[in-house]
Amino acid sequence: MILNLSALAALVPAILLAYRRGGEHPDPLFWAAAAVAIAGAVTASVDRLQGTWQSGFATSLWISIAATLIVFAIVAAVLRQAWRLAPLLLPYLLLLGVLATAWSKAPGHVAVGAAANGWLAAHIFASVATYGLASLAAVAGAAVLLQERAMKRKQPTGLTHKLPSVSDASALQVRLLGAAAIVLAVGILTGVAEEYLNTGRLLAFNHKVLLTFLALAVIVVLLVLHRRTGLRGQRAARLILLAYLLLTLAYPGVKFVTDVLLA
Repeated sequence: MILNLSALAALVPAILLAYRRGGEHPDPLFWAAAAVAIAGAVTASVDRLQGTWQSGFATSLWISIAATLIVFAIVAAVLRQAWRLAPLLLPYLLLLGVLATAWSKAPGHVAVGAAANGWLAAHIFASVATYGLASLAAVAGAAVLLQERAMKRKQPTGLTHKLPSVSDASALQVRLLGAAAIVLAVGILTGVAEEYLNTGRLLAFNHKVLLTFLALAVIVVLLVLHRRTGLRGQRAARLILLAYLLLTLAYPGVKFVTDVLLA
């Protein structure tokens, strides 16, 4: 519980900084606050894993938070204006951290021991990276919706002034979702390889697999439409949020049902 609360507290400086500062480029204070937030989430995740890959709702949330923060830091260093997603992203991650803390005692079980094979390790890494990229894409989509609504009403707010412009957020959401599609495909292929090695089957169809394939289908449709018709703005944002919802239901959503509702 102390580590959970410490990880939550580690997010607060970054959130306050995101709302107090603007500008075109992140400064050293931004990176320092981001490093503190990442350290808190990673520490909470490692403490819950304890040398094994555990299946549990709270553990899944902390891993998702840590992965999203790491991906955010990398993307912010590479893509222009990506760092300005912080005012939306960080409060959302704080909310996830509160949920993880509230259900920190929910039962879980060891899904993978310390000696995981290479295919499974690659599958886990790809799955976590996919969720981080999809989270950022969804936040960029939310930024598009907020910016276009403010433009339509001709009433910009303090929040919209801190977010990327519509054009920047639209470009970000498509690029992030394209990267997520590639990593998700790798995750599916490595999962198939691991399943075949263990059981001789290519796939074990369940809720998680079905939701993952549906999410991939939505992502591919969006990317094809964007390339052929120039789909962007609110329509693209809504499809991105749908894909993120499907991935959320596939990963922490399934664990919430099995470890909390059905426990």
